[in-house]
Amino acid sequence: MRFPVTVGSFKQGIAGWFWMLAAGMTMQSALAASPPAVGDTMVYRLVNGYNREILSQLRYQVEKVDGERATLRVTPDRAAGGLERTEIVTREGNWLLHSVASHGDIVDYEFSAPFPAYVFPLDPGKTWSMHVPARVPGENRMRSVRVDGTVLGIERVRVPAGEFDAVKIRRLVYPGDTWHFLQETKVQEIDWYVPALGRSVRSETRSEYFDLSMGRRKLINGGWTVLELAEAPPAMAAK
Repeated sequence: MRFPVTVGSFKQGIAGWFWMLAAGMTMQSALAASPPAVGDTMVYRLVNGYNREILSQLRYQVEKVDGERATLRVTPDRAAGGLERTEIVTREGNWLLHSVASHGDIVDYEFSAPFPAYVFPLDPGKTWSMHVPARVPGENRMRSVRVDGTVLGIERVRVPAGEFDAVKIRRLVYPGDTWHFLQETKVQEIDWYVPALGRSVRSETRSEYFDLSMGRRKLINGGWTVLELAEAPPAMAAK
């Protein structure tokens, strides 16, 4: 299933929400985030990164908790947020079913192993590079998705839900989508992950790829979107 490109920044907001063993702000101890319960709801604001236009509000609600995974129903309030959809995350907060930017579209990826959005402990300067197989609708072949992550450090961040001390993480994602004259998409994701809450409160997604058709090498900009926490249960509010 494909969605409008403006959905892009919802990709990071929910990753890390559930069950994460979060490093303390000194990165020397871990704090377990509260496990989810069916009916838990959070709201993120989807924003155009270029002009700060609010595109949609995305409501994430826990539909099912099954052992090591949680199933979420994502409901946008406007067409710019895409279609209502399902996401699945693991106990560690990494994705099993999620959407990824691919040649200007947002495409469902079903991962054979958890997508390594976060690799604990989140020590400043830590890096990782991993490949994970995934399937997309309409293709028989598996795609190999490469993820290069870096923990950039600690940063204070303000979002509509308040101010938070966060771990800033950058990921470069290569979704294995080379097709004819279209080279593989390069996706940059930046998260502001809050250990005490066990999730990202702000995330940015930008993507680009090269089109080699017509005997040229043209850079195509896939867009820039931002996801910000807008509403959370009172127990999770900023302090």
